Amino acid sequence: MIHEIDEALRRLVKEEALPSSAVEVVFDAPTKEWAARRNAPTVNVYLYDIREDLRRRSRGLVNEYDEHGKVLRRVMPPRYIKLSYLVTAWTQRPEDEHRLLSALLLSFIRFDALPASLLTGSVARLGMPVPMTVALPPPEDRAFADVWTALGGELKPSLDVVISTPIDSGRYFPAAPTAEEGLQVDLSDLDSGEADDRVGHRPGTLEGSGAAGDSSPAGSASARSAPDAPDAGDGRVPIRRGDRS
Repeated sequence: MIHEIDEALRRLVKEEALPSSAVEVVFDAPTKEWAARRNAPTVNVYLYDIREDLRRRSRGLVNEYDEHGKVLRRVMPPRYIKLSYLVTAWTQRPEDEHRLLSALLLSFIRFDALPASLLTGSVARLGMPVPMTVALPPPEDRAFADVWTALGGELKPSLDVVISTPIDSGRYFPAAPTAEEGLQVDLSDLDSGEADDRVGHRPGTLEGSGAAGDSSPAGSASARSAPDAPDAGDGRVPIRRGDRS
């Protein structure tokens, strides 16, 4: 999943921000050693933080249906993971670096989410938006100066790009078999032990498949009900004592 977001960002830089440019896009850590080896104009897109986006977490289960509208299974909703990138420009002159950063910023702020045309693999198959923010203030528990200190480099102008990408939770629960017979309840006298009555409930049917009683299998509650038995309108049917099996 992370490599798919990397590729989407690479294409966003090359195709939207810096088209027809010879600037190289890399994902290396911008350490002092790396900076010393660099010998061409470069945009560095360094992934420095990975954490779940708790604001986008959903609860409950999501139904998956077949072509007939029948529930096949229930799945946990996707989780969102925040990928934070430190975007910097590297050239021989600070003025040229500022021009690159300006072009990147003007391009990135046009999008509230990564364009769907840039998504590939598992991220594209989910078919969900991939939100993106640019140059927002960092959270209280993280400062860019700390990132540069950890890298062992000097503080440099940068853009903070945060991608919240959905990922499949991989958890699902098969749906129970479709009910074919309704619920039946026997009522009896607790003192004498004699059976007094049986109440059945017709199972529901899909629209267009006929009345509920028409599709009941032999031996179901509706099949054993008396022809003149009153229906309460909610599927409950009293059954004659002599019709009990």
